[in-house]
Amino acid sequence: MDVTLYSHDSFDHHATPEGHPEQVARLHAVRDALADFDLDRREAPIAPWSEVLRCHSQAYIDRLMATQPAQGLAQLDGDTYLAPGSVEAGLRAVGAAQAAVDAILSGEITRAFIAARPPGHHAETNQAMGFCLFGTVAIAAKRALDHHGLSRVAIVDFDVHHGNGTQDLLWDEERVLFCSSQQIPLYPGSGEKHERGAHGQIINQPLPPGSNGETMRQAYLSNILPKIDDFAPELILISAGFDAHKADPLANLMWDEGDFVWLTVQICDLAVRHCHGRVVSSLEGGYDLPALAASVAAHVTVLKEHGE
Repeated sequence: MDVTLYSHDSFDHHATPEGHPEQVARLHAVRDALADFDLDRREAPIAPWSEVLRCHSQAYIDRLMATQPAQGLAQLDGDTYLAPGSVEAGLRAVGAAQAAVDAILSGEITRAFIAARPPGHHAETNQAMGFCLFGTVAIAAKRALDHHGLSRVAIVDFDVHHGNGTQDLLWDEERVLFCSSQQIPLYPGSGEKHERGAHGQIINQPLPPGSNGETMRQAYLSNILPKIDDFAPELILISAGFDAHKADPLANLMWDEGDFVWLTVQICDLAVRHCHGRVVSSLEGGYDLPALAASVAAHVTVLKEHGE
């Protein structure tokens, strides 16, 4: 099955301080890992502000634009920064997800992987946080629903940190089933099972520090995968964070590449069963460069080969 890769050189222009874990080298590692893959490669377009406004407020956009520096760095919170090229990078991440959704729902392509930064799943309606500016995957879900007329979109977020931003942006959206597994306790301090959304459409799966891939598999088999199956989505979006890897410095789960393979296979199986194999996967976390590269390669291999 063909996979379309969306990326852009502008993602290199979202600078962060020296030693910051969300660094340009992450994307270089991902690109190198996929260099020899037979992929349909496309440049990420700049999303119009109307796409961002599907989830974020005009006041938030105005604040970002007023804060973005002409040179150097501006700090938004304890670990989120703006450089002169950051807003364009964020808009191109949104634009990549928008373009992928449009191409898939027009029947032009079937699957896409978005190699972009900054990531998106911590950005809330009126607040940047956790390295994130715009809720890329949440915005893509809203486009699929409101622009293309879908009725059911599922999001799977397997980043080790809870997607609090996606949860906030879609709390009242009954047409999206948001399923998130995350280490707890860990930043950002949300993601407990009782956080269910306004319509019971949010499924949070806490995982204890030190737990391995077998714990994850049992949790998905017993809780998340059956709920996606029952929901019967017309499109599946993935917030693909690879920081649950045992080598990652920011968390304490013990997954390896084989666990990302298993999870991607399960998601692809559901996509084949319910939505003609249609999947958009967008890069979130992953901060050990060799582990990130190997995990992305494993993930994209499954997207490409599973479910033909």
